[in-house]
Amino acid sequence: MAATGSEKQGAKAYYVSTPIYYVNDAPHLGHAYTTVAGDVLTRWHRQRGEKVWYLTGTDEHGQKIMRTAEANGVSPQEWCDKLVEEAWKPLWEHLNIANDDFIRTTEKRHTDRVQEFVQDLYDKGEIYKGGYEGPYCVGCEEYKLPGDLIDGEGEYAGQKLCPIHKRPVEILKEENYFFKLSEYGPKLLEFYEANPGFIQPESARNEVVNFAKQGLQDLSISRSTFDWGVPVPWDEKHVIYVWIDALLNYATAVGYNENPAKFEETFPANVHLIGKDILRFHAIIWPAMLMANDLPVPGRVACNGWLMVGGEKMSKSNLTGIKPQDLTSHFGVDAYRWYFLRAISFGQDGSFSWEDFTARYTSELANDYGNLASRVAAMVGKYFGGALPEATASGEAEKAVQAGMAKAAAEADRKIGEELDFQGGILAVLDFVKQVNGYITEQEPWKVAKDESPEGQARLATILYTAAESLRAVAVLLNPVMPVTSQALWDSLGAEAPLGALADQRVQRAGEWGGLPAGVTVTKGAVLFPRLEELKKD
Repeated sequence: MAATGSEKQGAKAYYVSTPIYYVNDAPHLGHAYTTVAGDVLTRWHRQRGEKVWYLTGTDEHGQKIMRTAEANGVSPQEWCDKLVEEAWKPLWEHLNIANDDFIRTTEKRHTDRVQEFVQDLYDKGEIYKGGYEGPYCVGCEEYKLPGDLIDGEGEYAGQKLCPIHKRPVEILKEENYFFKLSEYGPKLLEFYEANPGFIQPESARNEVVNFAKQGLQDLSISRSTFDWGVPVPWDEKHVIYVWIDALLNYATAVGYNENPAKFEETFPANVHLIGKDILRFHAIIWPAMLMANDLPVPGRVACNGWLMVGGEKMSKSNLTGIKPQDLTSHFGVDAYRWYFLRAISFGQDGSFSWEDFTARYTSELANDYGNLASRVAAMVGKYFGGALPEATASGEAEKAVQAGMAKAAAEADRKIGEELDFQGGILAVLDFVKQVNGYITEQEPWKVAKDESPEGQARLATILYTAAESLRAVAVLLNPVMPVTSQALWDSLGAEAPLGALADQRVQRAGEWGGLPAGVTVTKGAVLFPRLEELKKD
């Protein structure tokens, strides 16, 4: 995957990260959902002309990985290498994820820096030795509070279960090193109060604030009953707790203690995208760790909801895991990228179904958007030999389209670029597509074409220019979401020669009327979104 960050030396980067994903299995729709959201967000900011850094990667230490590797008869490192190279990286390439870096927690550039960070905390007196006994979920790699557990039923009757994985917890007792997290409760509450937008959505913020108000416990930051992890530098009988190891990827990947210039221009992240099941790690433990080592805290922790299938959270453990390729082979990659961000309000839980995807694809992509692009190109070809005519007879109808385009562009830029409201931003553009379709229906260019007078032909030219210029804006605004089809539309409009590469078009200027010059050659390319009956479903 090619690095795509801007070359503006010294400028502060707009830094976005995904969670680093456990490699105990291949990625499913839930992993891809968060990663596509981050890709759309960073592509959007690139098209604002900003310097951008987009990080994703894999979390490869811990007991869960070790047990999975053992069950498959290989070493943990062999298991991680296989999954990363054969499943994770290929999927991100398949989905057109334009990440600038891919961090693996088994890399030396990470493990060395993790040891240095933890050693600094130890030297500052922030870490002490103790012992701990309590319920532990290997799936979460987390000690659970007794109040977090649920009662088992059926085969697990009489046992306490992890509320996320629905499996029995293990009671662990071991010697550990502890981070003085309890001392950071008041500091965190003060920070949350001063930065109300730090945790999104509001429901997630309320959960964290209420949890912190109850008082925080010191955090075990080492394990001593297995060895698959980063050794504690002053006591190699212990390995660093996998979550301490994992969270530090956001710092080690951008040059912590290694490349001061890179670190200064990138860290901290503007946005950490996470799933809500790892909220407390990112909104409590991570900022406390940074405060303890006198490092700046991230700008925002944005928590997406769960993808649901049949009312169950998408995961391998409950057998609702669906491969993204199952969908891309039927609907296409661009439609896949579009669907989840359009169908689900980011931050809320959302349900997936083939039926819903099919209905939205047919209505919004094939019928509304794709059909508009095909009709406009066909009419410019039929009536003007493919040369985009000049608009010389604009009236109130055209003014309404121009106003609609400016509104859609401004709303999409605000919602996607600032508010992370992907659904709202996409719908603003799709509503404009509907407006242009309505404009064509009302203006009836196929009837106007029969009027061969200069006035009639001027009117026809104005209608078709208005529609083509509208599509120029749509191509720019949907490029971060659907880059392949947007490029196909850009090519169809003949826009590259006069305007430059699509990726260089500024989203914040997309609504300025008159960007597509008259005289460009408009061609009718392949259908942007083929009818599903024309696609082959596995």
